[in-house]
Amino acid sequence: MSSISGLVAVVSAATFYLYLLSVNLPPGPKRDVLEPAETQLGAQGYRLKFPSDLDELRELAEMLKFYKREHHRYVLLLFCSAYLYKQSFAIPGSSFLNILAGAIFGPWDGLVLACLLTTSGSTFCYLLSSAFGKNYVIRFFPDKVAMLQRKVEENRNSLFFFLLFLRFFPMTPNWFINVTSPILNIPMTIFFSSVLIGLIPYNFICVRTGSILSEISSLDDIFTWRMLAQLLVIACVALLPGALIQRYSQAHLQLDNLNPTDEARKKQ
Repeated sequence: MSSISGLVAVVSAATFYLYLLSVNLPPGPKRDVLEPAETQLGAQGYRLKFPSDLDELRELAEMLKFYKREHHRYVLLLFCSAYLYKQSFAIPGSSFLNILAGAIFGPWDGLVLACLLTTSGSTFCYLLSSAFGKNYVIRFFPDKVAMLQRKVEENRNSLFFFLLFLRFFPMTPNWFINVTSPILNIPMTIFFSSVLIGLIPYNFICVRTGSILSEISSLDDIFTWRMLAQLLVIACVALLPGALIQRYSQAHLQLDNLNPTDEARKKQ
């Protein structure tokens, strides 16, 4: 029972911190009289919340970009805190935050930020599971834990590449790998490295999508040579590492009975 109490205390403290950060907005930047009325009023009376659809995502991105003019550090702190909150507690929807990173901070700064936050948040999830959740994960998911335990032991000599394969080709949800890794005795260094490298293609696609969406004013803007070239580069960068890992896995990894699941994309 103490483990549940400890987890509840951590979640409550993190939630309270995020709430205080979201409601104590600093004064908004000075507004240009030539700006549209909706932009001038965008930071007034706006209630910060996690976006649940593209419309909310666009609205939040515009508001935070407006705020970032004079409060870059605050927006960065708010974004990092919200991202780590979702990742640490395995809450679905971090893909929206990856897109938001591209829209607010640009493609390359957003990519670096998303990769660092994904890795840090997954590591916090690993630590929380190790401290509070081992018994409960085994109790609620005995078959899945046992199956993954067998696969880890079979691939112990190629553990890093096995974990990379699971990140590139999510046959098991990322959140489940995070919470079970301490149970499977996966070393922290290997876990950290596999997350940092293995989720680069996914983060790249999401962040670049956010960057491109922020530049689009109509559907006609999508069908330009520049946009098509960007999408081609995204596809090549995303597919090349996965193809290399898949080729390596066919010769070195034991992957029998490890079935794909749609939960992987829902829990990113």
